[in-house]
Amino acid sequence: MSKFPGGHFIVTAIFFFSLATLATGALIAVLSTRLIRSVCGLAICCLGLAGLYYFLHSPFLALMEILIYIGAVCVTIVFAIMLAEPDEPVQTNPLKSEWAWGGFALLVAGAIFAGLFYLGSQATWKTPLVRLTAGTIADLGKSLLTTYSLAFEIISLALLVAILGALAVARAGRTKS
Repeated sequence: MSKFPGGHFIVTAIFFFSLATLATGALIAVLSTRLIRSVCGLAICCLGLAGLYYFLHSPFLALMEILIYIGAVCVTIVFAIMLAEPDEPVQTNPLKSEWAWGGFALLVAGAIFAGLFYLGSQATWKTPLVRLTAGTIADLGKSLLTTYSLAFEIISLALLVAILGALAVARAGRTKS
């Protein structure tokens, strides 16, 4: 421990902000013009998010973030990129289009943030009526297969669609010779 008051807070804050910095890999994913760099930015963002989950005392969720998003989705997209042909799209006046879509996206993101901020600050929050458990893997498995089974199946369908979409992109990019 440190010899000055608040030392633990400083270490925690440094650790948190270093993980949050990794989460800015989303900017790389969105702003990069090369597809492989975008996938690498997505993987960096997911790694930072997994670190934040671990920081919030949820190691199982952190592991699932790494296994599913980095291990499955990012790797599948990389395989699709490797199988596709390197076709560069022709852009006509990209600067005007990018600024217009960027401004629209910023406006929508600001509206969503303002709405969520208003909802979070003005709503009365009731305590949930669920029974708190020890948080073991057995409790999580029971919850996934009973209470949250629909969400669990929807996530598995989303992963299946991501894999099929990556394979379709890879197949469509190949020449028929």
